[in-house]
Amino acid sequence: MSKLKASRLVTVVIALLILTFAGLIVRTLLERFAPPASVPPSSGAPGGGGGQPQGGGQNRQGQSGQAARGGQGGGQAQGSRNATAVKISPVVRGTIENSVLINGDVLPRTQVSIYPTVAGKIAEARFQVGDTVSRGDVVAMVDPSRPGEIYSHSPVVSTVGGTILQAPVNPGDTVGTGTVVYVVGDLSTLVIETFVPERFSNAAQRGLGARVFLEALPGESFNALVDEVSPVLDPASRTLKIRLRFADSQGRIAPRVDPRIKAGMFATISLVTNTQRDVPVIPRGAVINTYGSWIVFTLNEKDAAVRREVSLGIENEELVEIRSGLELGERLVIMGQNFLSDGDPVRVLD
Repeated sequence: MSKLKASRLVTVVIALLILTFAGLIVRTLLERFAPPASVPPSSGAPGGGGGQPQGGGQNRQGQSGQAARGGQGGGQAQGSRNATAVKISPVVRGTIENSVLINGDVLPRTQVSIYPTVAGKIAEARFQVGDTVSRGDVVAMVDPSRPGEIYSHSPVVSTVGGTILQAPVNPGDTVGTGTVVYVVGDLSTLVIETFVPERFSNAAQRGLGARVFLEALPGESFNALVDEVSPVLDPASRTLKIRLRFADSQGRIAPRVDPRIKAGMFATISLVTNTQRDVPVIPRGAVINTYGSWIVFTLNEKDAAVRREVSLGIENEELVEIRSGLELGERLVIMGQNFLSDGDPVRVLD
């Protein structure tokens, strides 16, 4: 019985709450949609009552005008606050180079293998790796004797002067006339040997400039010029072998190579494949690709953004050539352009 009474009490309480909320809703609706109460005419002169409401209307109209003007002022202030901060730079003429990065090796310009004139055993090796030899020096002796026969030792003569780079044989080794006894190279003149991909092979010509970066000397770069170009491509790799010489700051072959550069170093070559001089150039980051079109933003005389579609030429890591769509001297947005639309107000940063 107690559970039944408690259930009825809860039901009654819920019903009272529902009725209370319903009454509040009805009251709110009546107050919202009830007609306005009529204003009794004020006492006084016959025309006075009509004049007072008219004055009140003028007052309300003045307040409305002030509010409208205040709204316009707020809109202007809000527009000023919403101006996009940008940095600009004029469109200028300049020189732009297009390049390709390839890997190569630093090698002696001259590297010759020395062979014996007779077969036999190495009786004497007179030099070791790193030694300097002159042309005509006897670098080794070969004993051509056979069992039961004794012959005089035959000298092995260096055909070039330079530094011993390799000594692949030792005393007692058996050699033939095709066995390399020493490899001699001229370390006074170093070259960079590399292989150019087929699509850039036509650009690889003698005298073409390049920049060389060495793993052993990080943060530094060296000038170089293409000195040798193979007349044919390697059919297996579809590449063209070229050799470069180190150059000075005036773009001429350097008579001496930096002593820190050694044969065998790994090199990265930035080879110039195309150069355009005295053309309109802009920073590469100022250009935006939109649905296959290249666009930039300039500023008009009211400091509003103007969307411009441009045609590009060659480009590199920093600059891009402009072929059409911009005029020299125009104020170009170079920072903040990704947040702009045509006609947006901007605020130019120093």
